[in-house]
Order: sequence, then structure tokens, then C-alpha cells
Amino acid sequence: MEFSLRLSLITKLAIVTSLVLLSCMTLFAYVNIQTMERLMIEEAVADADKLSETIINTTHYQMLENNQLRVYQMIQEVGRQTGIKHIRMVNKKGRIIFSTEESEIGLMLDKKAEACNMCHASKTPQVHASSMNRSRIFTDREGEQVLGLAKAIYNEESCYVASCHFHPKESRIVGVLDIIISLDTMRNLIESYRYKLGAMTFLILVLLCSSLTLFMQLMVNRPVRQLVNHTKHLAMGELDSTVRPFSSYELGELSDSFNSMTLNLKKARDELQEWGRTLELKVEERTNELKRIQNQLVRSEKLASLGELVAGIAHEINNPLTGILMFSSMMGHDKRLDPVFKNDVEMIIHETERCAHIVRGLLDFSRERKPQKKPTSINDIMNATLSLVSNQSSFHDIRIIRELSNDLPEILVDPNQIEQVFVNIILNASHAMPNGGELHLVTGMTDNSQIFIEITDSGCGIPEENLQRIFDPFFTTKENKGTGLGLSVSYGIIESHGGTIEVQSTVGEGTAFTIILPIETDDRDEDEDSVEVVATAC
Repeated sequence: MEFSLRLSLITKLAIVTSLVLLSCMTLFAYVNIQTMERLMIEEAVADADKLSETIINTTHYQMLENNQLRVYQMIQEVGRQTGIKHIRMVNKKGRIIFSTEESEIGLMLDKKAEACNMCHASKTPQVHASSMNRSRIFTDREGEQVLGLAKAIYNEESCYVASCHFHPKESRIVGVLDIIISLDTMRNLIESYRYKLGAMTFLILVLLCSSLTLFMQLMVNRPVRQLVNHTKHLAMGELDSTVRPFSSYELGELSDSFNSMTLNLKKARDELQEWGRTLELKVEERTNELKRIQNQLVRSEKLASLGELVAGIAHEINNPLTGILMFSSMMGHDKRLDPVFKNDVEMIIHETERCAHIVRGLLDFSRERKPQKKPTSINDIMNATLSLVSNQSSFHDIRIIRELSNDLPEILVDPNQIEQVFVNIILNASHAMPNGGELHLVTGMTDNSQIFIEITDSGCGIPEENLQRIFDPFFTTKENKGTGLGLSVSYGIIESHGGTIEVQSTVGEGTAFTIILPIETDDRDEDEDSVEVVATAC
């Protein structure tokens, strides 16, 4: 059934092609035959005109001698030639003075007759007319198609000065020679050409249909059948079979595509089987990832709650601290103060300022300060941060490697707050490398069109038990240094910009903080994007 359908398609294609070719050949034959007929008629008119000219020139001297008998005999001899129906001579009054058909001698021709109307169609008779205008094609009394040509006999000087002169000098035309020839020979040639052209067209159609059917059978039908058989094997799950390459370019590409598709299907099936065998491992990996996300959410909620508590405490502490700092400063500048107590007052001022610094850190941690966002280049902030901290003594033995992408777009951030984050992380990295090392800074774009900043050090690393606590406020591993608020404040700043910050660390190898910031950020969607950071703390 399938083979018959394909054969039917080939037959239809051959029929359509044949019809198109037949139409073109028919049109070509019609134009060709019409052109050939026109050219042959023109040639026949030219031959008749030459024959008329020959008769007139040959009988010229007999006419000058008024030897009419000799003229008529010569015309009679010419009229017996094959293809010439008859010849007649008409005077200027329209009377037939001689004809090879004796029955019409002496008859008067009407000026509207076919032999006369080409010159007498208008009121003023034409003296000169082209051979085509002087010719006519009509059917004679015997039903035969003939060609007639009228040739004027002009009153030349040799005529009106001759001794036999019958015509005045003013007369331009003395008569007309009318020749009628048969067109049977021309028609026979045209008919023969028409039959030969039809036979050639039929032969071409037969050869074309046969060749096209054979070509389609070998070059299309057979390869398509192989492709259909291949798809049946694929449907039954036999993915080891391939299609033999074809010689034709398009079908060759199709066979290559089928083989490529089979290979991809086999690869996908193998991957599915492998994935099924390792499903338990993948589930465990997903579970660990969910736990990590859950821990991050718990930490965010904990920090948010702690931030609200810290904000309230900071506000309550900030008011008395302001009073203590103001009155202690006034006491320190009071001349009535006993010099013995001056050092004590300065100690009170110093400790009060330290408490105020801690309160400011608490307020930063609680995200009380709104980011003042503006379009800024992350690379410019990173370069400004390095200019600020790289001259410190802790960076003397540290090699800084920058890999900052040059095609990062500007994003809406608070440059001061982002610089504070970079400073906190980079300073922590320098403290993790007291004996020197490498600080690797990388910026670029993530797959989901976000900007990432990666800060990696080769320091001592962070123990596993501390990784979950490094963003908690007041947590620090530095003895007698810092307040433990740096990374907490950094976490809050990045979160306020709609990003996330994460850390990965291996003890003895180093630490990496990855920050990811959204490209388009405003106050309405700052919680919709994420930031990833890698940093160091020991």
C-alpha cells in the first residue's frame, strides 16, 4: 500500500511536469509555426514581386514597339510555370486587357475589388505601395488558398517618348500586372513541420516521463523507503541500526540527520538508564541542597529578628551614650577640672566613642540605613577598594590577582555600602594570610544574567563548625580584635541590594566568598535577585 502511494506521487509529479512541458511546447510550436508562416508568406510575396518585376522588364521593349502579341505570349509562357495560378494585365481604367484565363479578358474590375482596394481604398489613389500592402491572400473559385500581388506599370520616359506612345506624359501609371500564385506548397510544408513538431513533443514527453519516473524511483523512492524502515526500527527501540548514506546531497543530509538523531536517542536512553541507576545519589544531592537553602532561610530569619532586636537596643543605648559623650567632652575641656582626673575623663570619652562605634555597627547590621543607589560600575568600586586597603602593612606579602570583566554593565547600588562589603571581606582575607599568599579577585556575568564578584584567598581557611556562624553578629575568631559585626553588616548590605552572599572554605587551603548582584535593582524588587560572595575569615 505504501509503495503504491509513493508510486502514485511519482506519477503525479511526472504528469504535472508533462503538462507544464506540453503547455510550453504547445506555446512554442504555435509561436514558431506562426512565425514560420509569416516568413514564408513574406518570402512568397518577395518572389511574386520579383517575378512581376521580371515580366515587366522582359516585356518592356515589346511594349515600346507595341508588339502586344509577343507580350501576351511571354506572359502566357510564364503563367504555365508550376505554382502560378494565372496572370492578368489591367489598364489604368480597370479593364483586363490580357489574362491567362481568357474568360476574364475585357472585364472591368471594381476599384473595391481585392486587386485594387490596396491602392484605391482612399479618395486619392496611391501611386507607390509596399509589396506587402500590394499583396492579398484569399480563396479562389476552386477553394484553394492563393496569394495575389498587384504590380504597377509606370509611365516612364521611354514610354511617353516612344513612337507608339498612347499615354500622355502627365499619366503616372499605365496599367497593373496582377499575379496570383498557389500557396499549397507552403501549406504542405507548414503541415509537415507541424506534424514533425508534434511527434517530437510527444517523444520528448515520453522520454521525460520515463526518465523522471526512473530517476524518482532510484533517487527518491528507494532512499525514502529506507528511511521509513529505519523509523520502524526506531519505533521498536532498535537504536543500533543506521541509514546507509545516499549519493544525493539533500537526501545525504537527511540520512546524516537520521543517523545523528538515532545516536542522540541512544545517548539519551543511556543517560536515562544511568540517571535511573544513580537516582538515589541525585536525590541525596538535592536533599543536601534543600537543607542548605533551608539553613540559609533560617539564618536570614534569625538575622532579621536579631536585627530588629539590635535596632531597638541600639536606639535605647544611643541616647544615654550621646549624653555621656557630650558631658564627658565638656568636662574634659573644663579648666576647673583637676588635672588628676583628666586621664580618667579621657578614658571615659574613648570608651564612650568605642561604644558609639559599636552602636553604629549595630544600626548598620539592622539595615536601618537605606542604600543610596545610583548607576555604578562594580569594577570601579573594586579598584577603589584595592586603592584604599592595598597600602596597609598586612598586604605587603600578598599577591593580588585581578580578573575583572570589561563588559559588565553599570548597576543600581550604593557604592559606599558595596565598598564597605569589599573592604570587610578583603581585610578578613589579609588577616587570614599573615605570612603572605594570593588574593584572587574575579568579576563577571552568571548564566542568568547577574553580576558575580568572587574573592578568594589562600589563607588558613575556616573550620566547618564556624561556616554556619560567620554571618552571625558578634561572632569572631580574632582575639582582642573587631566586634564581630563586619560580615553581619556585609550580609545585610548585600541582602538590601537584592543579592546573596555565600562562603566556601577548606582549612589549610583558603576561603572563597561569592557575591551575586542583580543587574536591574530597585526598592521594589530588591528581594527578588541573589548575590553570591566568597570571602575569608579566621
